Amino acid sequence: MPPNAKSEADAKPEAEPAPASASEPAAGLESVDQKLEAETHHSKFREVDRQEQLEQAEKAAEAASQRIAQVESTTRSSTTEAQESTTTSLPVIKKIEHAGEVVTEAIAERTGLPTWGVVAIIILVFLVVFGIIFFCVRRFLKKRRTKDGKGKKGVDMKSVQLLGSAYKEKVQPDMEELTENAEEGDEEDKQSEQKLGRLNFKLEYDFNSNSLAVTVIQAEELPALDMGGTSDPYVKVYLLPDKKKKFETKVHRKTLSPVFNETFTFKSLPYADAMNKTLVFAIFDFDRFSKHDQIGEVKVPLCTIDLAQTIEEWRDLVSVEGEGGQEKLGDICFSLRYVPTAGKLTVVILEAKNLKKMDVGGLSDPYVKIAIMQNGKRLKKKKTSIKKCTLNPYYNESFSFEVPFEQIQKICLVVTVVDYDRIGTSEPIGRCILGCMGTGTELRHWSDMLASPRRPIAQWHTLKDPEETDEILKNMK
Repeated sequence: MPPNAKSEADAKPEAEPAPASASEPAAGLESVDQKLEAETHHSKFREVDRQEQLEQAEKAAEAASQRIAQVESTTRSSTTEAQESTTTSLPVIKKIEHAGEVVTEAIAERTGLPTWGVVAIIILVFLVVFGIIFFCVRRFLKKRRTKDGKGKKGVDMKSVQLLGSAYKEKVQPDMEELTENAEEGDEEDKQSEQKLGRLNFKLEYDFNSNSLAVTVIQAEELPALDMGGTSDPYVKVYLLPDKKKKFETKVHRKTLSPVFNETFTFKSLPYADAMNKTLVFAIFDFDRFSKHDQIGEVKVPLCTIDLAQTIEEWRDLVSVEGEGGQEKLGDICFSLRYVPTAGKLTVVILEAKNLKKMDVGGLSDPYVKIAIMQNGKRLKKKKTSIKKCTLNPYYNESFSFEVPFEQIQKICLVVTVVDYDRIGTSEPIGRCILGCMGTGTELRHWSDMLASPRRPIAQWHTLKDPEETDEILKNMK
């Protein structure tokens, strides 16, 4: 190919783009128009969206305004109701206040007290009345609860009768022993009386100080009262008939020939008074777990000896008056009645007879004390009236105690006959112990009461020495 032809061929492509460059402005204008149309179209849509949003906002504002109007209407109605109620209640309150002012002013004018004082008194009276009403209501509810509780906890009558039979089985050996002892011959009694032993003592009277010195020296040939063939003897020293001041020696363990060598002094004892008194040496066998048995005694009427000289001598022990080695203190009759369902124990003190003479004139002023004890503590106590100048008083006085069935097996009923003394202290004459610490006839009486619920059981009892019964009560602790 010639070079000219090549140049022409190269020149043709360069000449062809010329018309395209001429049409570029028209194409640019079209694209601009399209963009403008698109923008105007979008702006129209935006305006439509804005109008819709404005319409929605207007609707929401209208709904909110309607809600606000409803709330305002409800609040207005409530305020109007409150205003109406206050307007209706205000006259009543004002009337009450006015009436109260009138009453207080009238009371203040009549009594001469200031108005504030009258108001204070009215408030105090109101509080007192309110307190009384509250107390009565509380007590009524408490009683109702207790009654409901008792109704729920019913007492089985069979258990009560079984308890009474158990007490009978407990007391039966004691009663058999009593009958066996009664069936033993009088010969053994005489032998026991002859083998009570003897006591050595010394008496010294001081006329300057009006005092009597009594020395317990020793004893020998005492009877053996313990299972081991020995005794634990001690001596009580006192004067009759008052028996107010007592002395005791120390206890000598496991011996039948104790040596005491102890001196006791009765002060303020003029010679003329000493001539009317009897000195008593009472020897007992100490027992930690039961009553102390009295071995015997020695009585020395002071009018039968010469107190101007020192007296030292031996005397034989003699048996003590009364049953069981005890001085006769008298008898008492009373009845017992127990209602398990109600937990009520009724004691009727009927009478007493042959009481010990406690006064100088040979009589007494007796009354009876009844006590409920448990574990050595006195839970409840009551007493009869005083019968003046008699040894055979008649009472017929009833006393009731609240004792639940669960507690009836744990208590002791202590009946004490006391000689009333207006000037000094009243001195007990004798005592009976029934219940958990009772023995013999006392335990039999208690078991009969439990075996026959709701029925009064009456029985006579022989009074026991108060000092020995005190030892029994101490063992309850």
